[in-house]
Amino acid sequence: MASIADPGEVTHPPQASFDDFQRQTSLMTSCTLLWKELSDHFTTLENDLKMKSAAIKSKLDKLDSETSLSLKNLETRELSLVKSMSVAFETVEKRKAAALSLEEDSGDDVAAVDDSEGLLLRLRRFCTRMDSLGFWRFITTRKKELDSIRAKIPAALSDCIDPARFVLEAISGVFPEDKRENKSERLNDLGWACVMVLESLIPVVVDPILGDKRMLVTPKVKENAGKIAEEWKKSLEQRGGIENVKTPDVHTFLQHLVTFGIVKNEDLDLYRKLVVGSAWRKQMPKLAVSLGLGDKMPDMIEELISRGQQVDAVHFTYEVGLVDRFPPVPLLKAFLKDAKKAATTILEDPNNSSRAAQLAARKEQSALRAVVKCIEEYKLEAEFPSESLKKRLEQLEKVKTEKKRPAAVPANKRTRTNNGGPMPPAKAGRLTNAYVSSFPAPPTFVRSPSHTQYPATGVPQYQVAPPMYGHGSRSPQASHYVYSPEAASPPLAASYPGVPMSYPAYGGYGNGMTPVYQQAYYR
Repeated sequence: MASIADPGEVTHPPQASFDDFQRQTSLMTSCTLLWKELSDHFTTLENDLKMKSAAIKSKLDKLDSETSLSLKNLETRELSLVKSMSVAFETVEKRKAAALSLEEDSGDDVAAVDDSEGLLLRLRRFCTRMDSLGFWRFITTRKKELDSIRAKIPAALSDCIDPARFVLEAISGVFPEDKRENKSERLNDLGWACVMVLESLIPVVVDPILGDKRMLVTPKVKENAGKIAEEWKKSLEQRGGIENVKTPDVHTFLQHLVTFGIVKNEDLDLYRKLVVGSAWRKQMPKLAVSLGLGDKMPDMIEELISRGQQVDAVHFTYEVGLVDRFPPVPLLKAFLKDAKKAATTILEDPNNSSRAAQLAARKEQSALRAVVKCIEEYKLEAEFPSESLKKRLEQLEKVKTEKKRPAAVPANKRTRTNNGGPMPPAKAGRLTNAYVSSFPAPPTFVRSPSHTQYPATGVPQYQVAPPMYGHGSRSPQASHYVYSPEAASPPLAASYPGVPMSYPAYGGYGNGMTPVYQQAYYR
């Protein structure tokens, strides 16, 4: 019979059981870590799914909103068609009545009227008859009446049967290319007339109900306008690229796009370059917005600043409401500072030594006028007083006036003798080698006492040395010519450099230096 183990006896587990326990413990630890890793992974996937779901929901909500807005706009357009058609019918009746009355009136009576009403009657006569060539000749020969014509053209264009087609035909002689055969006529740039007519067309073709959201332009005319725009773009290479195209041509092209509503999103980069290249034009900020460049405005403003066109940048800034991002006063001060540097460079240029002071003063005057005008336009007097700028401008104008003033010539007191003899010329005795000759007297030459006489056979020819130019100078040096004293003109009493013009550096721009122009110049 086997013996029974004593319960109180201590027994030791075998080594194999302990190793198995350690393996189980290690397996449990590995499973725990793996579970945690899987849990984190699924949590990340869940969060990603929630974010994507929220994004999709947001897009669906936006799409629903846009769809609802589009349907509402379509409904509004559909409802507006009835009103627009009734307005169009009324316009047709008015134009018909105007055409009939025009046939009854005599052209002589209209031509005799020379006031604003007569101007409007003349324009309406061209528009009613759809005489685009006569209309174009009429306005291009009256540039002096530009303001009056600009105010009357929209009313006149409203009498056209098809105003959009009429305008395209009117400007077709010079846009997209100048077709005038006479070269002398081509020198007369008519870009101003193209822009004026295109701008005047906009209030005529806008929808009376929806406004500029819908242009009342026939599909055929709009297609022709698009072809003209494409033709102009293709001609850029022949014109030498964007950098060499003339600003009036650029302005006409951009206004053409806006007027006929043919702006293309794929050409926005081209529009941007054209606008920046002609940014000094007053209408460019508004055109840029109409072309859909609102989102690119910050980059365009920064580019203008880097080019030294701070005043143009200020105009663009106010147009799109980025005054907080691009404060105008520092830009205007930087513009003046750059103008001062340019004036200093002109003064130091040896090639312009004879005109350096004049060119430098002109540069500074132009900058001062632009800044003063900008301050007045945007009411920046509180931040940047313009009184000191105006005083400086007056000083430069005074110097310019003194330069143009003729030299003071002392009065030559000459009296005739009692016997009615001849009176000597005014320059006798005043200019060297001058002679006095009178008809009754013998044909001899009376010389100045301080000079010798020439023989009576005549005045000899003076020898002139060939012109010699100094190093780096465009003007011949006076010392290289041998002129007769008679050829020398009396010196002017005053010259431009006679007034001290130091053109010191601008100060007060945050550089810690005291301004040198005047102590109150940038106060």
